[in-house]
Amino acid sequence: MSLLHVREIDLRDWTGGLKETLGVVAVSIEKSWAVELKQSTDWFIEDKTKRTVDALKKNGFDSFHVSTKAAALEKLLQLIPKGSKVGIAGSMTIRQIALDDALRNRGDQVDDIWAKKYKMEEHLAIRKSHFDADVFLTSSNAITEDGKLINIDGLGNRVAAMVFGPRKVFVVAGINKIVKTVDDGIKRVREISAPMNVKRLGGKTPCTEKGCCDVNECQTPDRHCHIITIIEKKPMKTDTTVVLVGENLGY
Repeated sequence: MSLLHVREIDLRDWTGGLKETLGVVAVSIEKSWAVELKQSTDWFIEDKTKRTVDALKKNGFDSFHVSTKAAALEKLLQLIPKGSKVGIAGSMTIRQIALDDALRNRGDQVDDIWAKKYKMEEHLAIRKSHFDADVFLTSSNAITEDGKLINIDGLGNRVAAMVFGPRKVFVVAGINKIVKTVDDGIKRVREISAPMNVKRLGGKTPCTEKGCCDVNECQTPDRHCHIITIIEKKPMKTDTTVVLVGENLGY
């Protein structure tokens, strides 16, 4: 074998090893940024929720944060006494964590306006029954970082039960519901929550037809924005716990 041939073999071996090494480096870099992305995202969520939980407590609410839907479900099943009469508002969040089914399966009385298609009289009766519930479950359209609950309703039974009637209220909300200010919260409802909910129910309003909210033009029967509530402090006679979940939930 000639010297030139040996060098060619060595060169091929060397370049092959270099490619292999570079491949390992590339994978390591990829894993590194993925880890950094997760760490920074987790920090951001944890910091925002902690700040909001602290503010809610300062405003008189009981409040805590969990990382996942599964953790929220487990904790709420521990906190809600077995055999309770439970009222559930029209909330995607409560269904997403599967709390409604879990309560039914363990034998609680669950008064749920979405359980089936009711006649109007039955529907209204269920909504009214929530005021006498042992536990009322709902979400909030927005929660400010200084601890206020922002909601916009059409009929008003949900926001009414949040402030008076039930012996215990649990408000469960995802990280996507946290906003800076009250104005940000109202804007969030008008531009995100309301349009998606109207669309879900097949309604036609400026926000679903044009893609933007027009309060003055929105005079149709399908309008959802009739009542705005801002709960600045825990209602005086209503035991309220706000549960923040480190995932995007609901509208």
